[in-house]
Amino acid sequence: MRSVCPHDCPSACALRVRVEDGRLVEVTGDPAHPFTRGLICGKVRAYAERLHSPLRVLHPLRRVGPKGAGRFERISWEAAIAEIAARWRRILATDGPEAILPFSYAGTMGQVQYYAGHPLFHALGASRLERTICVATAYAGWRATVGAVTGNDSEQMVGADLIVLWGINAAYSSINLMTLVKEARRRGAFIVAIDPYRTPTAAEADEHLAVRPGTDAALALAVMHVLVAEGRLDRDYLARATLGFERLAEHLRAWPPARAAAITGLPAERIVAFARRYGAGPRTFIRVGIGLSRHDNGGMTCRTLACLPALTGAYADPHGGALLSSSEAFGLDTRALERPDLAPRPRPRAINMIQLGRALTDPGMTPPIRALYVYNSNPAAVCPEQTRVLRGLAREDLFTVVHEQVLTDTALYADLVLPATMALEHEDLYRSYGHFHLQWAGPVLPPPGEARSNWETFGLLARALGVAVDHYAQTPADLIRAALAGGDASVRGITYERLRAEGSVRLNLPRPYRPFADGAPTPSGKVEFYSARLEAEGFPPLPTWTPLVEGPDAVALVARYPLQAIVPPNRFFLNSSFSQSELLRRRQGTPTVLIAPADAAARGIEDGAPVRVRSPRGEVAFTARVTDATRPGVVVIEGIWWHRFHPGGRGVNVLTSDRTTDLGGGPAFHSNLVEVEPA
Repeated sequence: MRSVCPHDCPSACALRVRVEDGRLVEVTGDPAHPFTRGLICGKVRAYAERLHSPLRVLHPLRRVGPKGAGRFERISWEAAIAEIAARWRRILATDGPEAILPFSYAGTMGQVQYYAGHPLFHALGASRLERTICVATAYAGWRATVGAVTGNDSEQMVGADLIVLWGINAAYSSINLMTLVKEARRRGAFIVAIDPYRTPTAAEADEHLAVRPGTDAALALAVMHVLVAEGRLDRDYLARATLGFERLAEHLRAWPPARAAAITGLPAERIVAFARRYGAGPRTFIRVGIGLSRHDNGGMTCRTLACLPALTGAYADPHGGALLSSSEAFGLDTRALERPDLAPRPRPRAINMIQLGRALTDPGMTPPIRALYVYNSNPAAVCPEQTRVLRGLAREDLFTVVHEQVLTDTALYADLVLPATMALEHEDLYRSYGHFHLQWAGPVLPPPGEARSNWETFGLLARALGVAVDHYAQTPADLIRAALAGGDASVRGITYERLRAEGSVRLNLPRPYRPFADGAPTPSGKVEFYSARLEAEGFPPLPTWTPLVEGPDAVALVARYPLQAIVPPNRFFLNSSFSQSELLRRRQGTPTVLIAPADAAARGIEDGAPVRVRSPRGEVAFTARVTDATRPGVVVIEGIWWHRFHPGGRGVNVLTSDRTTDLGGGPAFHSNLVEVEPA
């Protein structure tokens, strides 16, 4: 049977699943899918353990112990819905609708289930959640240059001469991309990985440029300096498709390789050599990762990288260009799913999800948050400034409902836990942010116990509260049809029936797909080296680099916390989604901090020794892994472990800050100063 991986990964893999005697027994990649090509990650190959986990929530639960203790009693769905409706009505009457806050993100990428709660909370007038925790910064920066979050099709990179994997550890986070990279290499492509440490992806590349964290824009500016100074430009493309080249060229005079070398930690001659390789022709493809945007300067970094292919005309080449994400190529009518028309005017207040801890603990918040409804997320583990988040979740006067598949860290703080379906147990529509194929999947197994989908659960709440009832009278099939019918030309002719029959359909896009071949959907209609919109909003109008708020230039902080820490994904978890798996935890080993030999020696730390990592926000226990995969001055902490599986009972996000980035309001997860000490 066909299915689709629902997790927050650009690959959105097409799956083949086998069920025997009512149990999932095998999950493989669909060999017929043009992007999946039969390959899936080890996390999803082991999906049967997740689906049939003894940790599954099978019935509604009510808390009977202190918050965080995880003591619950079984109740009925009827009792749970009645209690939520009664508590919310009292809050609406006493504090107003803004005292209710939904919290969700990408626990599923299925469009029906992702947007299931939006119409209800709009209709209630609840506080709006700014869903910024992942891509908001990167997307804001990319749009500033090219106007839309799309790019050249990565399936086209197999014909490239040069592939640059910039800030993306594809071997962990986009495994199918590596299939394309390896095919391109067999055809003669040169592979460059740019990453602060030697990831498995970087280890497979022909060249690894180990930049200091948060300095990618400085490297890109120096590369552009060389391209302009040596005339390695596509003058025709610059004339017809770009805006502001002369201003950019003047600006780049201040960015010689020697300046960037001092910032990035790369020798100037390596920067020049890379620039010349990139400028040798337009058949170059840059695949940009989201992670490099999770710095104080991350939005401008993504804007700067988006400028590079315009200088050489790579955006117009059939095998060149760049891709950050394909998400906005999918012209679905998400308004039919989200129903923004149900929201009151003026719009309710907005709360940035990365500052949940502040929202729950700020005594000046008016009205205070009295009710929290969590689905598709695990904020106790994934939000920054975790100590403050947990303090907020522990409030006895906060009525928290968690709709979940398993008892997560967040669920332990809930007053009510509702059992949720997994993707193989409900119907949904899937787009991707790594390829251009729209997919459908239906249930292959019945939900266990009393588990219900997001859509079913919000329908029950809507009817109990008497709001948005007509919207929730629809079926998932109705919603999918509406999202397709109201979409743009990219989905015209793609019907619900066709998707059910074929499983996967490529968007109506030309081959090769080169959305910026002759301009871009910016205010000027061109790729904007100079952005008047950014200037009007008080930002630099030209691409630039600024030091990190929490980086080597923060002299006072560096005296106490001399090491930069980045917190990228590990191999066997995806954010916190697979941390519940005993099998995958065993494969991952233990929470570790990668530290360079010189830094370890200076602190008396040996490989495998217990250590504590301190930041201005707190401290966490880890095991040291002494390795030359990271450079002196930079430590790496991979993956998010649930608190209960982490030494000391607290995870990595105790260390991270809830500061927002330069653009988009996203998190600066990777901009951390720390100290590492023997435990």
